[in-house]
Amino acid sequence: MIFSSKPSDDGTIVELLASTLRRDIAFGTLLPDQKLKIEELRRRYGGSNHSMRETLRILSTEGLVEATAQRGFRVTSATEDDLRDIQLVRVEIERVALARAIENGDVAWEGRVIAAHHALRRAETAVIDAPDDLTALEWDEACRAFAQASIAACQSPRMIDLHRKFFDQSRRFRLAQMREGKLDWTARKQRQDKLLEAILAKDKGAASALLQQDIEAELKTK
Repeated sequence: MIFSSKPSDDGTIVELLASTLRRDIAFGTLLPDQKLKIEELRRRYGGSNHSMRETLRILSTEGLVEATAQRGFRVTSATEDDLRDIQLVRVEIERVALARAIENGDVAWEGRVIAAHHALRRAETAVIDAPDDLTALEWDEACRAFAQASIAACQSPRMIDLHRKFFDQSRRFRLAQMREGKLDWTARKQRQDKLLEAILAKDKGAASALLQQDIEAELKTK
């Protein structure tokens, strides 16, 4: 059991449970289509019936968990069609958001993008040198941070929220590609370096094309 179930901090418990279940779905500890029974999850992760139910409700709104006809929950599927659809939505949302961010971003935004890119390079070096769950998680978070920083100036909270939702849905596919040795790290670095250059040069066309290439490379379909 990871968390206690004190009623006074139930909101914090839900946030921690949601973060932990997101991670376990991403790493395949909780498998696609696996049934999620409240009592079993409580024994494994802690929390109360209410906090676990609220956690699953949050994850269902994010597309990581689905409610079943029997009023239970299961991990969402991870088929080739799911991957293809997530890739499509991410490309469409992030290209628009990035173009808007380049139009509206100031020097402070550029600085945050540079910092996130630098952190991503460090995390990528670490996971290449010592690929384990810890470095993989840190790399995944660095990927998220760079993607978020790149679109942060788009001036659309809803677009940013959609990006977060579909980025989380893509995590298990990206981590599977990494664990199976299917990522071309050299090409990835070159692409992301060029993406940063295009962002700083305010070249929306080049940045959009490179972003699409990067998403498609890390979410390969057969």
